[in-house]
Amino acid sequence: MVEVVTMTERYAVVVVGGGTAGLSAALVLGRARHRTLVVDAGEPRNAPAAHMQGYLSRDGMPPAEFLAAGREEIARYGVELVRDRVVAVDKGEDFAVLLAGGRTVRARRLVIATGLKDELPAVPGVAERFGRDVLHCPFCHGWEVRDQPFGVLASSPASVHQALIVSQWSKDVRFFLHTVAEEELSDQDLRRLAAAGVDVVPGEVAGLVVEDDRLTGLRLADGTTHGRSVLFVGPRPVPQTGLLERLGAELHETPVGAYPVVDPTGLTTVPGVWAAGNAIGFAEQVVHAASGGYRAAAAIVGDLLMTDLDAAVQE
Repeated sequence: MVEVVTMTERYAVVVVGGGTAGLSAALVLGRARHRTLVVDAGEPRNAPAAHMQGYLSRDGMPPAEFLAAGREEIARYGVELVRDRVVAVDKGEDFAVLLAGGRTVRARRLVIATGLKDELPAVPGVAERFGRDVLHCPFCHGWEVRDQPFGVLASSPASVHQALIVSQWSKDVRFFLHTVAEEELSDQDLRRLAAAGVDVVPGEVAGLVVEDDRLTGLRLADGTTHGRSVLFVGPRPVPQTGLLERLGAELHETPVGAYPVVDPTGLTTVPGVWAAGNAIGFAEQVVHAASGGYRAAAAIVGDLLMTDLDAAVQE
């Protein structure tokens, strides 16, 4: 049986993902008078964080409050938001978008803002304390934990860079090699670590030491402990590119995963499909995501306008 999609289920744009990038795109589209639907699974990447930093005028704001304010803003312009998940997209004359709840909607254009997931090191206690005193981004949290004893957990030789960067926020930094052998570090790595005053600690980390619900140290496999009150880790980013791949979008490999090939506005190699936020890269912070969503929406407004004008001219 062929499903009939009524006009009430047709949109100019469907935005997949209700984080910063998706809401920013929706705000611009709504203000441009385009009927827009945001499909939000409610799983923002920064949910574990108590606050977000470095966003001018919103520095220190809890992420949940930031997103709640964004949802209120898009509603003023008639943008609809549904708590659901997109499970399939088919490309025809327009896009047929199937939601997990069984609803099918159609859209002339898509914005994919599905972000990524952080796969944390498999060290007991790390996942439970992530976003509190187990952190990954010094630009996000370095000021708040400045001058405390830092630990940095190596996940690869590239973790040297993280250890060097965080030394700008504390002069008491220990780089725990964990499963990385010291021989895997280059002479230049070792010289830079020494110059930055970072102590290199060999041996696998077996777990965290937590007292009164706060991190107080790291325990190595040999039983020794090192007093630390902050631990920086390097999660493995897992891009959420399933929808883009099914649509045939071209991806490019990076050291931190495969992401869609996009132009400066976020347009992918699939006509009519834009991507924004962490859907296009690991390093997109909240402020970048807001900008990316804005750029994508502005490009879509122009694209839809020119498409309709060209069609009118040809009639």
